[in-house]
Amino acid sequence: MKRIRYVAPAAALMAVAALALAGCVDNSTPSGGSSKSSAGTVTKDAALAASLPKDIASAGVLTVGMDDTYPPNEYKDDNGNPAGWDVDLTNAIGAKLGLKISYQISTFDNIIPSITGGKDDIGVSSFTDTVEREKQVDFVNYYTAGIQWAAPKGKTVDPNNACGLKVAVQATTTEDTDEVPAKSKACTDAGKAAIQIQRYDAQQDATNAVILGKADALSADSPVTLYAISKSNGKLQSAGKAFEVAPYGIALAKGSALTPVIQKTLQALVDDGTYGTILKKWGVDDGAVKTIDINAASKG
Repeated sequence: MKRIRYVAPAAALMAVAALALAGCVDNSTPSGGSSKSSAGTVTKDAALAASLPKDIASAGVLTVGMDDTYPPNEYKDDNGNPAGWDVDLTNAIGAKLGLKISYQISTFDNIIPSITGGKDDIGVSSFTDTVEREKQVDFVNYYTAGIQWAAPKGKTVDPNNACGLKVAVQATTTEDTDEVPAKSKACTDAGKAAIQIQRYDAQQDATNAVILGKADALSADSPVTLYAISKSNGKLQSAGKAFEVAPYGIALAKGSALTPVIQKTLQALVDDGTYGTILKKWGVDDGAVKTIDINAASKG
């Protein structure tokens, strides 16, 4: 993804900016609950609604697992409600299907178990679709994002030569499970010091570790890192360019009858322009896709 500027609602920006002036960024997690649709003029598609599994259609509710500590994708606004472009897109899905959206807020690593255990219908939380994750859930792919590092302002950090450095990540993200460990192994294989991986439950804690000097750098998805930099009051800077571009996916139980419905609904939102409008609103349209796929990672 290109480096782009991200735009959030004025009230949310004011709150984050004020915290940045104090030296930290705070996007804490609210309790679970339903959210009113912000999908605007999106109207129910009767044919798509008729294709819903009977239990969901009968309940009239789509239960969505989310960790809203990852701005601008998903975070909480100044009223404690889920906000972000992933939230706007999820609300549009609900409007298209005539369903109420119930956000179940949890830590990132609890979302997939909640889906496989039948607690949540879908998971929308900036999931990178990987072959390993596809062993647990199916993904409806709707976006592409890269990995982007950030470092303290004035400190030069090379993500490809970070041996011995302290790198902050959100626990169980792709950066934690795959990207940074692989870089660390390359270091030790070359006889150099391993990367010291600092794991945090919330992305804002990983960001603050760098701002407060506890870590040398952070690694996160490109829109998230660039947003953190823009809200850091000049305390953070990009460390290299974005790399390893990969698809985001909405997570669903393996073989779920809901998967093709979500795919077709998202494709309808792409085709009618709603999807593009939402991404442009948040300034993240560089990662837009034209075709909604399923399990793209395993397709190579």
